[in-house]
Amino acid sequence: MSMIDLDSFRAKTLESDPFPYLVLENFVRPDVAAEIERDFPDIGKGGSYDLSTVTPGPAMQALIGELQGDAVRDAFADKFGIDLTGRPTTFTLRGMSREKDGRIHTDSKTKLITVLIYLNRDWQDGAEGGRLRMLRSSSDLEDYVAEVPPGFGTMVAFKCVDNAWHGHKPFVGQRRSIQLNWVVSEEAVAASRSRHRISAFFKKLLPA
Repeated sequence: MSMIDLDSFRAKTLESDPFPYLVLENFVRPDVAAEIERDFPDIGKGGSYDLSTVTPGPAMQALIGELQGDAVRDAFADKFGIDLTGRPTTFTLRGMSREKDGRIHTDSKTKLITVLIYLNRDWQDGAEGGRLRMLRSSSDLEDYVAEVPPGFGTMVAFKCVDNAWHGHKPFVGQRRSIQLNWVVSEEAVAASRSRHRISAFFKKLLPA
């Protein structure tokens, strides 16, 4: 049985203002929440970790395996109107959010599509920080068109164009997510992994 709801993704309307994006609750099915929570790798520090630097359990491996499949690639290609055939992917995971996280930015030009999947069963809807915002500009976090609570299974995806500004108010604590990117080339994959491995090494030297 699939762990994701690809039919609902296909049926969801792609927003175009101010850039192509889509938000979908329950993209990861709620009935697998306990397994995913159990098998999410132990990431006790902030920052982004390449999949090769962590150890996910079986349910997480199954979810990532499904996200790597042709059906998912083709569905996102159709939705965003971009040919992803032959485009490699990167996966990074986050476990904790720090005070400094969430600053307004756009993603690297080597990324084509960014998919963020949140995996927080106990997320408090009233929490002010940590809710990703799709922004109209690079300078105003309050000028947003959508705000995404990172509750379990919620997915936000966007095309990595020049004005795809996003960010969130500070939140300190557990904020689990998977980030999937289709990128331009294998060289971009190698550069991303190298950067994250170096970062992971130095994070181990820092106190929790």
